[in-house]
Amino acid sequence: MTTPAVPAPAANGRAPLLSLFSLGKDYATPVLDDVSLALQPGEVLALTGENGAGKSTLSKIICGLVQPTRGHMLLGEVPFHPGSRRNAEHVGVRMVMQELGLVSTLSVAENLLLERLPQRAGWLKRAELHALAVQQLAKIGMQGIDPAMPVAQLGIGQQQMVEIARNLQDDTRVLVLDEPTAMLTSRETSHLFEQIALLKARGVGVIYVSHRLEELQRIADRVAVLRDGRLVDVRPMAGVREAELVQRMVGRAVQEHGNRARRAAGPALLRARGLGRAQVVRDVDLDLHAGEIMGLAGLVGSGRTELVRLLFGADRADRGEITLYAGAAAPPGQVEPPTRRVAGNWRSPMQAIRAGIGLVTEDRKSQGLLLPQSIRVNATVSDLGAVSRAGWLQMAKERRITRRLVDTLRIRSQSGEQVVSTLSGGNQQKVVFARWLHRECKVLLLDEPTRGVDVGARADLYAELDRMTDAGKALLMVSSDLRELMIMCDRIGVMRAGRLVAVFERGHWSDQSLLAAAFGDAGVRPLPSPSSSAPTPAVQS
Repeated sequence: MTTPAVPAPAANGRAPLLSLFSLGKDYATPVLDDVSLALQPGEVLALTGENGAGKSTLSKIICGLVQPTRGHMLLGEVPFHPGSRRNAEHVGVRMVMQELGLVSTLSVAENLLLERLPQRAGWLKRAELHALAVQQLAKIGMQGIDPAMPVAQLGIGQQQMVEIARNLQDDTRVLVLDEPTAMLTSRETSHLFEQIALLKARGVGVIYVSHRLEELQRIADRVAVLRDGRLVDVRPMAGVREAELVQRMVGRAVQEHGNRARRAAGPALLRARGLGRAQVVRDVDLDLHAGEIMGLAGLVGSGRTELVRLLFGADRADRGEITLYAGAAAPPGQVEPPTRRVAGNWRSPMQAIRAGIGLVTEDRKSQGLLLPQSIRVNATVSDLGAVSRAGWLQMAKERRITRRLVDTLRIRSQSGEQVVSTLSGGNQQKVVFARWLHRECKVLLLDEPTRGVDVGARADLYAELDRMTDAGKALLMVSSDLRELMIMCDRIGVMRAGRLVAVFERGHWSDQSLLAAAFGDAGVRPLPSPSSSAPTPAVQS
């Protein structure tokens, strides 16, 4: 389909709600070029493309966070050139960003109503503030959240819901949602879609940026595809085949990961028994085996991330034991179990890393990256010994390793020296992943590893995970995307209220059974946990 040179009028002859004319943005090189597009009243326009294709840049231009190098916009029939996010919000153009904009030191209620706090004579009316916050939270199904709670105490998924609620204002005319469901479960996603339907009925235009193509087919009226900063396709969403859309996004064939047999798991490499911390993780028993991927599902706040943090030493366990065994290099299917306990109950992430454990964190911005540093520094910092001799960095070797990692993960960048903060969100996520590929850990913990990653890059990451399991590594993958877990995992555990309540083997799960376990359906009968399908290690002190 040919790309329209200028935005088309609405079918009823009225002007579009938002019109973009030949927008472009240059940094060191052009990142957006000659984009012309229209958003109609009451329309959901999906915006998709690979990481670095220009989606976030275009969204930020619309919402006043970035100024275009060329081109212009109309809001209705009025020239629209917001100089800041506040200017855009003043005329009803709002954005839920992929990187959250909450103030961590303020409460949930204060974040929700930061620009319209109810006051009298300069004093904050807290009772009214909390009542308004409860109404706002109810729109997205968060009635159980205390509005007085500091927002920093919420999980990243709950913070995402607060950010969405903050932008569901009555004066909104255009709402831009940048990967809004990346950290949400199906339940939270359904609440969001209900709100989008209400916005459409009010005539609000929604620009929905996402890599989850199954969501676009559920929610979008039209889809616009960006590639290398240019608009390559605009078409109605109805009838669009996923494979066709992927081809337009990446410009190349993408390996599909469909149904697969269960991998032949080797001996247990990591074992947790009775692991707990306060009430957030309660008495978890868990085995991770060489040559397999175990998934971890559950609702937001179920304790998935908290369990991963305990396994990595980022939080200190109150009770229970973690044990790491030798034998990470053993291939899958090995019948002789490892016999040597090498580490356990580490007190810090550094101890866990030295023992052979890595973590791809869910929050790359605050926990996963050195944003002012280069790709090279971020990718190799996990194992400086591999790129140094006698305490001196071997820069040539470091650059060579960085180039290999950049090529393997298809990180879109000018070079390994590019500062990480200037990369797109998805490419930043790949840099986090590159760090642990460089380290070659025995056990890799992955907390929402494909958050904000496009379909092409996701296929590359999946292939790398397959390579790791083929080499005898043990992987634990936390994901809010059940489809992803069912594609990649050999076993899926379900967390609820801090407990590991069920473990399903490949071939014995479904969307319904996983969701039933997450919601506490008493009729669910999971398989035993931990799995007894692999050899049990003989412990020697």
